[in-house]
Formats: sequence, structure tokens, C-alpha cells
Amino acid sequence: MSEFKPEHTSVLLDEVLGFLELTSDSVVIDATLGLGGHTEAILERFDNSRVIGIDQDERALAAASERLRRFGKRFVGVHSNFSAIAKSAAESGLKTVDAIVADLGVSSMQLDDPERGFSFRFDAPLDMRMDTSSGKTAAALLDELEEEAIANLIYRYGEERKSRRIARWIVERREKGQPVQTTSELAQLVERAVGRSPKNKLHPATRTFQALRIAVNDELGILDRFITDSVDLLKPNGKLCVITFHSLEDRIVKQAFQKLSGRCFCPPRIPRCVCGAVKRVEILTRKPVIPKEAEMNVNPRSRSAKLRVCKKLAN
Repeated sequence: MSEFKPEHTSVLLDEVLGFLELTSDSVVIDATLGLGGHTEAILERFDNSRVIGIDQDERALAAASERLRRFGKRFVGVHSNFSAIAKSAAESGLKTVDAIVADLGVSSMQLDDPERGFSFRFDAPLDMRMDTSSGKTAAALLDELEEEAIANLIYRYGEERKSRRIARWIVERREKGQPVQTTSELAQLVERAVGRSPKNKLHPATRTFQALRIAVNDELGILDRFITDSVDLLKPNGKLCVITFHSLEDRIVKQAFQKLSGRCFCPPRIPRCVCGAVKRVEILTRKPVIPKEAEMNVNPRSRSAKLRVCKKLAN
């Protein structure tokens, strides 16, 4: 098992804290704890605040718990997926909370750990599971899915226009008895399949790797439900802050917020609303908040981050 250091720069930290407007005794859920940067800042700035930190990655949870040990009982770590936030809250004895934070990006620890298979910078087994104790790996998906399903997956979650060509190459290799099993094998296959322009700094396999990670962890399928459950947990005037890192996530968050703010998504010709839109929140970010240039210079991985915030309305 490779070693890693629990060093982490939390994205949009000051902006998140500014929106939360916490008090000294606030109770917060950090739904995607990671290495605990947002949680640490909350516990430091608000003396009697408490944070429940949820993460499905056992190694990240262990590292964050060690980092936050000095706060004693004010921090409680929970091994779970953020989609189960209602269950995690109930098991922690919470009916309502003052705020919820969710940073949906892959942590630097996960990207920099060669064994996890998230990055083509390292030659490693093609895993990509956030929770390594359950679920199918990316290699298993590519070994089991039909060509059309692989192409649709890469196109839908990676927005890769050459997804069909990539899928065909993956299946042809599999039929020769050489299934794609490592990050290097996949990266090289994609690069050969689609080519590489010297003008494009983005590695040609980037979109394919993103698509597989999303599919392996069902990142989009659980997001809309998470937002609804989070609003249910908030006290009146409680805030939900969600940070996304690609357009697919951001679109889901934007539309979920809009629906919860009462916007109807029914076709215009329908005489009455049937989509169930009810005004439950106020959207505090008309446009998503993005990192300042100074933050992007210090932490290049923050460049694609977008923060959206809503406030639960009083009944």
C-alpha cells in the first residue's frame, strides 16, 4: 500500500464560510469530508460548533479523523456515501442541522495515490472506486459491458465525441484476450484511438477517465436525491453549499436548486404543473461562484470548481 501525506488545499474555503454564516454552536454536516479542510476551518472559527463528516473512502476518513482528533467530540466521522446523508444524520442523533457542505471533487489524495487508478499519471490497476470495499472496478465494467454501452457511457459522462471509436478499440482488445486492466493501457489506447493535437494541453484520455469514474461511483445518479434529502435536514434559514468540478454535476445541482426554489420544469403547453415544484429554498448564487485568480494560481485543480448555495425557507 502506497503512503500519502494528508496535505490538502480546500477549494473556495473563504467563500463557503462566508455563505454559511455559522454561529459558535452550529451543527454542520460535511457530506464529502475528504481530508477535512472545510471541517477543520469550521471547527477552528466557531468554538462550540460540531461537524459530522461523511466519506465513503476509508483511507480518507482515517486521515481526516487523525487531522481533526484535536477537536475531540466536536467531530464525528462516518463511513458512508453522501447519498445516505439522511441515514447518517439519524444514526448520529440529528433531526436537523444548520448547514451542509458538499465538495464533489476527487481529492488530491485519491488522484495522487497510484494504487487507486484515478489518474493516468501512474501505471496502476484500473480501479476508480471511491469505496474500495464494494462495487465494480472500472476494469470490470470495460470487461463486461457491450461496445454500445461503453460508447454511451463515455459519451454521456465524458462528453467525448469519439466515444464510439474508443469503445470499439476497447472491445477489439478484449476479444483478443487482452482486456484493459491498467490506467496506462487505457490511456495509451485512447491516445492511439483519437490522436493527440500538440495545441491541446488536455490529455486525450481525460474525458474517458472522467466518464469511467462517474459511472463506477454513480456520481450523477445519486446527486439529485442528495440535494433533496439535504434540504429536508436543514433548519429554516440553513444553508446548503455544493462545489462541483464538471459541467454535468453543475447542471444537476443548478436544476435541482431551481426546482426546489419553485421553478416549474413542465412543458409549456401543459395547462398545470405536474412536476411537483414547490418553493422550499432561496438560491443565493445567481451565478456559480468560481475561485479567484490567486487561488487558481496556488491550486490549479481549483480552476474548474463552481460553488452554488441555497437557503432553506422558513415554513
